[in-house]
Amino acid sequence: MTRLQPGDPAPSFTLSTPNGEVSLAKELAGAERGVIVYFYPKAGTPGCTKEACDFRDASELAGYTVIGISPDSIDKLRTFTDEQSLDFILASDPDHAVMAAYGAWGEKKNYGKTYLGVIRSTVVIDPDGRVSQALYNVKATGHVARLERQLG
Repeated sequence: MTRLQPGDPAPSFTLSTPNGEVSLAKELAGAERGVIVYFYPKAGTPGCTKEACDFRDASELAGYTVIGISPDSIDKLRTFTDEQSLDFILASDPDHAVMAAYGAWGEKKNYGKTYLGVIRSTVVIDPDGRVSQALYNVKATGHVARLERQLG
């Protein structure tokens, strides 16, 4: 699995959302400070809910467009957005292609068992489309606050 590094060009993507489609190129064009793409395993679970609500409440990230990507269905993303009053984009990557391109899909270990899954990750992309930060295996709790301190 290849992980992105600062300075790398961010892989382009277009994904389905509850409100249509999202593309990195379009979001970069409208973002004042850049785009934050974060990858999470499953909408509605405790850790993913905490992380999403932290992004929702992160005032220091003003000027960034936030896009959350998971393998969840559009219906699941719509429900999650409504239940948590999320004000940013959630996108569905059911075949894991975008996750793989960003290094957020790969081998994981849990209780001695190895399997393929979403690696909780966050990538910050500057307005020129280059990676400024690539954070892998982040914790759901506290991760956004640290990102706010670094970017705020």
